[in-house]
Amino acid sequence: MTYIEELKDHDGQEVTLKGWVYNRRSSKNLEFIELRDGTGICQCVISREDVADEVWESASELTQESSAELTGRVIKDERSIGGYELHVTNLTAIQITEDYPITPKEHGVDFLMENRHLWLRSRRQWAAMRVRNQIIYAIHRFFQDKGFLQLDAPIFTSNAAEGTTTLFETDYFEEKAYLTQSGQLYAEAMAMAHGKVYTFGPTFRAEKSKTRRHLTEFWMIEPEMAFYDLTMNMDLAEEMIKSIISRILERCENELEVLERDVTVLKQAVKNRFHRITYSEAVELLKSDKTSDLLDKMKSDRESEADKLKSEQAEIEKERGSAKKWRKAQIDQRIREIQIRQNQIEEDLRNIPVWRKSATEFEWGSDFGGSDETLLTMQFDAPLIIHRYPAEVKAFYMKRDPEQQELALAMDLLAPEGYGEIIGGSQREDSFEELKKRIQEHNLPEEVFSWYLDLRRYGSVPHSGFGLGLERTVAWICGLDHVRETIPFPRMLGRLTP
Repeated sequence: MTYIEELKDHDGQEVTLKGWVYNRRSSKNLEFIELRDGTGICQCVISREDVADEVWESASELTQESSAELTGRVIKDERSIGGYELHVTNLTAIQITEDYPITPKEHGVDFLMENRHLWLRSRRQWAAMRVRNQIIYAIHRFFQDKGFLQLDAPIFTSNAAEGTTTLFETDYFEEKAYLTQSGQLYAEAMAMAHGKVYTFGPTFRAEKSKTRRHLTEFWMIEPEMAFYDLTMNMDLAEEMIKSIISRILERCENELEVLERDVTVLKQAVKNRFHRITYSEAVELLKSDKTSDLLDKMKSDRESEADKLKSEQAEIEKERGSAKKWRKAQIDQRIREIQIRQNQIEEDLRNIPVWRKSATEFEWGSDFGGSDETLLTMQFDAPLIIHRYPAEVKAFYMKRDPEQQELALAMDLLAPEGYGEIIGGSQREDSFEELKKRIQEHNLPEEVFSWYLDLRRYGSVPHSGFGLGLERTVAWICGLDHVRETIPFPRMLGRLTP
């Protein structure tokens, strides 16, 4: 058996492919089957003159997502998907599918989420999962090449890393336990043993949020480094993101094309230095005339685009009545694309007044919301790092700025194009007395954090770390609108199946 991704190594040879029918079309004496096998899609051409009658009959019975085994000769053809096609000499149906629920027509999000186990087979979802895989590999490779040790933090914990209001509580042999919000505290302990470590695992947040950036179960990558200050922490985060993007641009060209991802911004992110501004500078920018002008231009651009799309749709709908079958299919696809974009434009136009109000009324000391991050990143041509936040909006374990005690040595890395925060981190408080004081100020049970305080009792050193949200990173790199498409089986508010 040969995999589709290997066809380039078998030009002119006879091979056998096994997979599922992604699409099928036929003419009088030809059958065209698009076969997928998980590594790619190949057009398989069956000529009635070249195969036995039973093979021709078997081919005509194949339906969408039927499984089959096809044997034939590999022919190079730049017009075909993947650049190669299979001229079939034999075919065996493995299983004929009936009434496959996901068809080429447009389906609503709720329907697709209910059928997520099948939706994963579509080309865009296939591409997104392959990019996710390469991002994961790139992360491991980056840290391993830098001498980091991967270690695992527990999923059951007795304490909260970020506070107790967004925890999933569970019974643990008659004790109260929580699903972890973060592996960070444990990573700090491991960093005191190994110097440079990272954890990579699932984390859970019980926030009742339905935004496009939120999942209740997601994956976090959390490096912790002894003897790192805030600047070194920001440098490492920037280097890691550039390393990830470089690998995706190198290894996932086909997947990014399937996703119709404009890679211009990704290439700029690799080339340009990430912008760094303080929280106070970010607040000043958010409330400035520059932001107001940006919103005015966005409104004008969206309205103009909406008018052009409306005119285009009217023109092609007129053409459709007399168009041939193949052209009607093209028109229907374009109409679906126009309608999706029109919905996005309508959402932007509804949001612009809300974003403007949030920006103009923003008060120093508040945390940035999603719309604030969107407006800030839209003003830069590369990812943006905001640092030195008000300590009051950050976690208890973050070290205060020695020069301005009201500020925490914290940083967030925001992805451009409106995707917002994908990394949050800080220099950690290394003083026993200060950390104990912060625990008390946050009304946290000191006995639960006694082991964490021990890290400051015995050989404390300056240290830093950050957390990268995998799904938000996948969403940005793939250009996806919602994180529900970045993980095989998303868990969200109201979504526990399939």
